[in-house]
Amino acid sequence: MILSNVKIVEAIENRHLSIDPLPHLTPGKSPFNTSAIDLTLGDEILVPREGANITFALNEKFSSDFVERNWRTVKITDDHPFKLKPNILVLGRTAERVEFPVNPKGPNYCARVEGRSSLARLGLVVHLTAPTIHADFEGTITLEMVNFGAYAMELTPGINICQLIIETVDGIPEFVVNQFRGQSAPQG
Repeated sequence: MILSNVKIVEAIENRHLSIDPLPHLTPGKSPFNTSAIDLTLGDEILVPREGANITFALNEKFSSDFVERNWRTVKITDDHPFKLKPNILVLGRTAERVEFPVNPKGPNYCARVEGRSSLARLGLVVHLTAPTIHADFEGTITLEMVNFGAYAMELTPGINICQLIIETVDGIPEFVVNQFRGQSAPQG
């Protein structure tokens, strides 16, 4: 079941999940719609190194080592946005850290990260096929961003980049090692 904006606030207040920092609740600019919360873009973008003639075998693991060798980190600011050209994939991250702890007595939650329709209409895809944020996840959310539009887009930190749809988990999940738990930067 998808949580409403009221139930999202209750779950945060009851410490069943965490979003830190919680986006400001300023009049007319609430991060909530009826069934999701907007998250913002962090200040780093991972960009594939130009000129690299790399072939990736799909039976390999997309590892941090691969990322370190073949991608570079770009810091972005309001004064120095990243210009995402058409048909380019970059990895970003949310500014917010989220946590979905497993509570042995319940309730437990997971989420889906989805793009925002206003950005999608410009051609920006914020996640390709990895929208699930599992119960027991903690960290920033890596965003696989591709510009399918006709012109470059400026990415600046703090823009509303995606929305988080929070759902209940039926039952108590068993502990599973989550390779992305604790991430604080875009990673593979």
